[in-house]
Parts: sequence; structure tokens; C-alpha cells
Amino acid sequence: GDHQIPVRIFLPGEKMEDDLPALLFFHGGGWVTESIDNYERICARLASATNHIVVSVEYRLAPEYPFPTGFYDCYMAAKAMFTNRFILNTDPDKITLIGDSAGGNLAAAVSLMARDQGEFLPKRQILIYPATYNDYTEKSPFPSVKENGTDYLLTAGKMQDYIDLYAKNEEDKQNPYFAPYLAKDVSHQPDTLILTSEFDPLRDEGEAYGKRLKEAGNHVQIHRIEGALHGYFALGIKHLYVQESFTYINAFLKGEAL
Repeated sequence: GDHQIPVRIFLPGEKMEDDLPALLFFHGGGWVTESIDNYERICARLASATNHIVVSVEYRLAPEYPFPTGFYDCYMAAKAMFTNRFILNTDPDKITLIGDSAGGNLAAAVSLMARDQGEFLPKRQILIYPATYNDYTEKSPFPSVKENGTDYLLTAGKMQDYIDLYAKNEEDKQNPYFAPYLAKDVSHQPDTLILTSEFDPLRDEGEAYGKRLKEAGNHVQIHRIEGALHGYFALGIKHLYVQESFTYINAFLKGEAL
């Protein structure tokens, strides 16, 4: 419609350089909380640590704007970037989708819709402890929901609340753009880096989604950050978990396998 989607651009250096690669970033927060402002430090660090321009998207949040509004905002921002209808004239082959938690969910869903719509196709995506499933109750098939769902930063109960706020109805929860793990076909997806945290209820579904992508013939790297909790990516750059993550991210962006 006539909604304008705000974005913020972070440069790796003091000035805009021609032909720099870009990261299109979707923030976490359970589709309900957080903003470009809260993620400013993370995006600035991401730009300098990877020597990429980072474009952070201010998608609309639930429950005021339930699924699929925020997802469509992310898709349209990606479409504008990949089809050069954006302030930056970045080579589409040099754009990588990236997001953490709910943002990882949105990046994965944008890649699925890009393939389905045929309007553009990302070459790479980085999913940091992504949410890929739709159930955090006792019925969840993933052991990490039970193992890590009560005593750590992100609880299974909180995740279920987010899911219930993001969905308009039960039908939404079965949509693969809502829960990418449910997609029947995950072929023809970008090269993918998935980082998970050891003590995170989302750990197993992130790794399971990576496994499904691999089985469908995609190039996938999956790394579990040992000892880390959900949300560790927001810690300072000196933190070992963050340094380990950037080692994986930079190798992946250069096309190297670790």
C-alpha cells in the first residue's frame, strides 16, 4: 500500500565507497519488540567487522500489525534492494540477508518467498539463532525447547506468547512464511550460514532447518556456539561468543568453509 518502510544505513567506514557489498538486516524481538534504534550498536559493529554496508529494516510489529505485515515489509525492502529501486545501487549478487531470532525467521521466509515469486533470489543468508517453528508448548518435537525452555534468558513460555501475538489465527501458524521449517519444499535456497546457541530453546529448530536445507541440495554451514545463550549476539565485540560468530560470518561471506 502507501506505507513507507524506514531503513537505516550503516557504513563500515567514514564515507560511502562504490561497490561495497551489503547486509540486509532484520532485527530480532519476537516480531513484537525491538527496533532499528535498539539494534544500532549491533548493526554498526556488523558493518565495521565485515566491511559491508548494513541496511537495517524497521518492519511493523505485532500485535498491532500481525503476520504477514512485518514479513511483507521485509520482503518489499529486500525486493527494492535486489531490483535496484533503492538509494544504494548494490550488485544483487553482493547482498546477503541476515537476521537474529525473529529476524532470522524473517530472512528465511523472505528467501522462500523470493524463490516462490521469482522476482529476485538472494545468493546468501545468515540466520542467527533463528525461530523456524510454530510451537513452544509441551508438544514441540525439539528437545531444546524442554531442555532450555525455563532456566535461561529466553523461555519457551515467552516464545509461545510471541507466536500467539504474531499470528492472527491458528491458520497463520501453519504458513511456511510464518514457520519456515513447515515448508514442504526448501530447494533452491541461498547459501546459508546458521549460528545457534547451546543454551537456547530455539537451538534444535535452527539446526533442523539447516539440515532440511542441506538435504534439499543447498549449501549450508551450521555452527553451534558452545556455552552461549539466546541473544548473545548483542554482547560486546570483545565477548568470545561474538568473536567466534564473526569468524564464521566473515569466512562465509568470503565463500570459505570453516
